[in-house]
Amino acid sequence: MCSCLFTPHKSIVSLSIIPLFLFSLQKLLDLRRQLLPLLLPTMSCLNICKQGAVEKKIIEKEEEICTLDGSVDRQGRPAVRGRTGTWVAGILILVNQGLATLAFFGVGVNLVLFLTRVLGQDNAEAANNVSKWTGTVYIFSLLGAFLSDSYWGRYKTCVIFQAIFVIGLVLLSISTYLFLLKPSGCGVEQTPCRSHSSFGIALFYLSIYSIALGNGGYQPNIATFGADQFDGEDTKEAHSKIAFFSYFYLALNLGSLFSNTILGYFEDEGMWVLGFWASTASAALALILFLLGTPRYRHFNPKGNPLFRFSQVLVAAIRKCRVQMESKENHRFQLHQNDQDETRKIVHTQGFRLLDRAAVLTSKDCEEKDKNGVYNPWRLCSVTQVEEVKCILRLLPIWLCTILYSVVFTQMASLFVEQGAAMKTTVSSFHIPPASMSSFDIISVAVFIFIYRRVLDPVFARIKTKGKGLTELQRMGIGLVIAIMSMICAGGVEIFRLKYAGKKCESASCLSIFWQIPQYVLIGASEVFMYVGQLEFFNGQTPDGLKSFGSALCMTSISLGNYVSSLLVIIVMKISTRDDMHGWIPGNLNKGHLDRFFFLLAALTTADLVIYIICAKWYKYIKFQGNINNGDLQV
Repeated sequence: MCSCLFTPHKSIVSLSIIPLFLFSLQKLLDLRRQLLPLLLPTMSCLNICKQGAVEKKIIEKEEEICTLDGSVDRQGRPAVRGRTGTWVAGILILVNQGLATLAFFGVGVNLVLFLTRVLGQDNAEAANNVSKWTGTVYIFSLLGAFLSDSYWGRYKTCVIFQAIFVIGLVLLSISTYLFLLKPSGCGVEQTPCRSHSSFGIALFYLSIYSIALGNGGYQPNIATFGADQFDGEDTKEAHSKIAFFSYFYLALNLGSLFSNTILGYFEDEGMWVLGFWASTASAALALILFLLGTPRYRHFNPKGNPLFRFSQVLVAAIRKCRVQMESKENHRFQLHQNDQDETRKIVHTQGFRLLDRAAVLTSKDCEEKDKNGVYNPWRLCSVTQVEEVKCILRLLPIWLCTILYSVVFTQMASLFVEQGAAMKTTVSSFHIPPASMSSFDIISVAVFIFIYRRVLDPVFARIKTKGKGLTELQRMGIGLVIAIMSMICAGGVEIFRLKYAGKKCESASCLSIFWQIPQYVLIGASEVFMYVGQLEFFNGQTPDGLKSFGSALCMTSISLGNYVSSLLVIIVMKISTRDDMHGWIPGNLNKGHLDRFFFLLAALTTADLVIYIICAKWYKYIKFQGNINNGDLQV
């Protein structure tokens, strides 16, 4: 019975718990509904924090990504994309270029006046000395490029030659003040200076050739060093790299604009010391700004003397001249067996088959390996070595075609000025210096850089199937076409100038000098296409170990353009000057035919354009493979 009584009692207790449980559950659900709105902000905040932490980790991870083009930081480690290079370094280099150009042209633009007014040289001697000095600048550019590519690297080369540049300017300012401007106030057209001591003259020439050495060695490296700050293997940075060359040329022109106007005015008024010290301050500030960017710069290690590498290819190719290359399957090309430090390999190209023999791996090469398994570099070269030589051989015809363009460009600083001097140069009582008309060229460069970058390039990118704008070779061809137009325009202006001169051969024409504006504008537009395209082309198409040499080619093109222009003028005058004829370019332009010389340049540039198109069609662009580890390549 007890058990029976116990069982019902237990059941009653169990049944009474059920309503209690349901009541508690209902209260918990009500409490949850009340607390949920209060908990949602906290939960979303936690989610945001977690998401932010994840994003932060992603950003930090991206900042640790290294560049793909083989650049390194100042410690020699692979350059981290988020911490080095890009526009932070690029803008410093652009400002450096503008200030350095201001300093250089602050001396060069009026050097011929300084030689005549202060040192007492005649016009012919002064012009000859300026030509020698200018030519020396471009010769030193080859020296700077060689040292940079072979031994020092671009950063060290830029610092050393900029320091020499500043020292030269300091010496020029001191020597001018202490030894040359005697008596005080001389150096203007009305007050010539007295004779100078040999020491003062020697110090002057030491200073200006130090300036030539510093600027010449610095110039081909700074453009390439600026391009080094952008990874050409990254899509976004590759676009910035292309844009950099346009802004670089703009910075160069803006620097020269200030020199040609403000500093040129002070020096023309006899304030030589003030002008030279202003140039010195500008160069010193440029060097300081360049050094401030040191932690941010990307670098490329020098590859050693390229002459040895080229010589090895030629010697190896000659030694294997009897090797038969009947089919691609019969020979294997050894790839980079001696180039462990290289980061980018060049893809093999057809053409110059004789040089390919230098990379053929034969049984004799295997027999001559040393105990470390290294092949004889004078018998077996890498494919990249061979392609480096091919690259230079392909670049030379393109480079030669740019020389005649430089002849056209040179006229802006010579015959354009003489033409302007024979025109009406006054507006009311204000005199316009003929040389100051080059300001329209600089303004044109700035405007057309904007037009090309913002308008033309996007339009051509949409039109072309590959979605890219004009290639460098196409732009250089357009530059030649515009140069032809500028010479035709200059010839037309000269015809009208002669017409307005009438029969009064001893007086200037009454045609306003502002008629020259179109020819200056066209020259500026052609520079944007030719010189900017040329900088991009030679920088992109030279091997990694010869980038500065590529920039030096641009400078030597301008140098040779000056020499060819002088030679052409001599030849034309010799042919056109006869018994009763004064020649095309006499002292008095009203008695000559300067228009015929401009039309001759237009005809020569047209012929050069035809040859250039043939060379551009033949040219094969360089292609890199990136980092590869395989040792052989079937060719």
